[in-house]
Amino acid sequence: MYFLSLSTLAASKTHRRFFQRSAVVFVRSGIARPPGLSSSPTPEEIKNAKKWVDEFMQKGISRDDVDLTFARSSGPGGQNVNKVNTKATLRCPIEKPWIPVWTRPWLLEHPYYVSSSNSLLITSVQTRSQSQNVDDCLLKLKTLIRDACLAVLPTPADPQRIARKEGHEYRAKARNRMEKMKRSAVKKARRGDD
Repeated sequence: MYFLSLSTLAASKTHRRFFQRSAVVFVRSGIARPPGLSSSPTPEEIKNAKKWVDEFMQKGISRDDVDLTFARSSGPGGQNVNKVNTKATLRCPIEKPWIPVWTRPWLLEHPYYVSSSNSLLITSVQTRSQSQNVDDCLLKLKTLIRDACLAVLPTPADPQRIARKEGHEYRAKARNRMEKMKRSAVKKARRGDD
């Protein structure tokens, strides 16, 4: 990662084209940058992160935000088999600015992660249509990022669930106590102790 000021980067002739292209790509993507999250997030940070997840799920990911390649799909295809590249392969570097930093450790453990290219690799051969397979790949990526966000974000405890759990535990302990008393009475009757 380079830490150059924008003015230095824009002034350099060799980097000017890269800077202009990068700026256009980020503006074109339309995905808002995710909020930061500390190691012990505050309720406000969690609220902002969940709001970002909701906005992300509504907007979605465009084709310009990822690298797409196409290949011939395996399996039955009728007259299109071995002629049309319908298999869609989506590759998304994990350092994209719209992927939350706090989800990256979770994503690194996911089967879609490819360590050699430090990216997420998703394929689809669901349909015989290339565009539908691309849409399926984008949906899989969007769902993956949502799942990563929800897995990392702590969820507040529901008071009703806590009360229900405590009630179950109390009744289970009472049941065990009653069973022990019954077994004790049976053993006492066998010994003939009075």
